[in-house]
Amino acid sequence: MISPQNAVVLVSGANRGIGDHVAAELLRQGWSVSLGMRRPVMPPWAEGHENRVHLMAYDADDSNAERRWVDAALKRFGRIDALVANAGIMIPKTVIEADDEDIDAMMSVNVKAPRRLAKAAWQSLCETGRGRVIILASLSGKRVKSAGAGSYSLSKFAAIALAHGIRQAGFDMGVRATAVCPGFVATDMAAALTERPADLLTQPDDLARIIAMLLSLPNEASVAEFAVNCQLEEFF
Repeated sequence: MISPQNAVVLVSGANRGIGDHVAAELLRQGWSVSLGMRRPVMPPWAEGHENRVHLMAYDADDSNAERRWVDAALKRFGRIDALVANAGIMIPKTVIEADDEDIDAMMSVNVKAPRRLAKAAWQSLCETGRGRVIILASLSGKRVKSAGAGSYSLSKFAAIALAHGIRQAGFDMGVRATAVCPGFVATDMAAALTERPADLLTQPDDLARIIAMLLSLPNEASVAEFAVNCQLEEFF
């Protein structure tokens, strides 16, 4: 098991939803957290632990944002042990309805930004000998469940491939990457996409505990993909 004491994790999309819950859980378990936020605001769960919380203005559409964030986190904490690339967008259009601009937007935020973040933090991740990267993908990266999810699935299939690529590139240096693939999670995004009651969706707190567990596993217990679902499907 990897101890979170003195370890530092960067969490993107930390203003709300999954990112907010993941960061809160990791802080509770002893991690120092650097929060990539569109609007940097100290969250209420950080009260009394501000010395272990770093806020950074972060826009996944800005191709220089990841380098600035990594530099600032290193200046604050002196190390980076893990990344949770959670920031993401969905444009619910079929692959026929979508314009190039729609596809480009989802690929930019869901794939290119986390790749840049891993690249910017790569040296630090390798130096630890146990660097960890979580890519928040989706079950939409494992199957195309509906026509309207088709364009989003393009980006999430690529996000899973990104996690595998990072895993391959860093395995000999102790870097382990996991694509976490949830179905519907009780967040604002999911509420707009399903009529299922929120209490029947995967809860962000549960997903946060799963991610914390994945980050804690030793190098010899590598998990390439982790699927999480709130409903019965044939495979997931």
